[in-house]
Amino acid sequence: MFLKTFHLRSFLVPIAMLALMWIFFLLQNLGFFGGCNGAIIPLVPEGLSGVIFAPLLHGSLDHILGNSMPIAILLFLLFEFYPKIAFKIFMIGWIACGLLVWMLPPIDITTGQWNYSCIIGASGLVYMLAFFIFFSGVFRWNMKLLTVSLVVALYYGSLIWGIFPEEFFSNLSEPSRISWQSHLAGSITGIILALIFRKQGDKKIKYIWEYPEYYNERDDKMWQEYIVNHPEDFDELPQLKQHNIWEYLDEIRKNEK
Repeated sequence: MFLKTFHLRSFLVPIAMLALMWIFFLLQNLGFFGGCNGAIIPLVPEGLSGVIFAPLLHGSLDHILGNSMPIAILLFLLFEFYPKIAFKIFMIGWIACGLLVWMLPPIDITTGQWNYSCIIGASGLVYMLAFFIFFSGVFRWNMKLLTVSLVVALYYGSLIWGIFPEEFFSNLSEPSRISWQSHLAGSITGIILALIFRKQGDKKIKYIWEYPEYYNERDDKMWQEYIVNHPEDFDELPQLKQHNIWEYLDEIRKNEK
């Protein structure tokens, strides 16, 4: 009974995404996608293939484990609470986030020098989904969706620090391998999509009095004046005849025999 309240796609899509991520991780460990193959390399034409493949590739077991749970939960929330636009958001967000990462200049924040790197991982998608779900609830100002936004903020609010270079918060002996560019691109993409699609995919309840043809006698001034001036006409209103069950007592007794 509990599962019947959810959409089937809310479970199937996260499972399919996790399956793809782990299949590609297995292929990586078997020697496929070696080096920077399939990775985003900013401003390098060969790195454009990473727009499609980078979210499915991960550098280590800890890396893919760290992304698996958030991507599954956020995809479930997206397809459960935004079913009409979920595929649009997911696919547009995937491509837009990857392109934005590719266009951001690979500058080493500590030295100011260009540092070409291979960017892989689904963390950009995690940020895109988290920021979309949070800001979509805020922009729509829907109580149910706002509740979902607050849940995302409660569990993933610390993601906000990931859009800044790690060097801002700690002294590192070598440049950080965490791509803050992916996090920044994902958050920007999520906010923009939440703004663009703020009026789509929401099932709006329309009450009967919102229809232009709806007639309400309380709005009819002439009718109201007549009621006030002729109260005697409403003293005896027709009533629905009430059936007396005792009249059918014999019949009921016969049916029980």
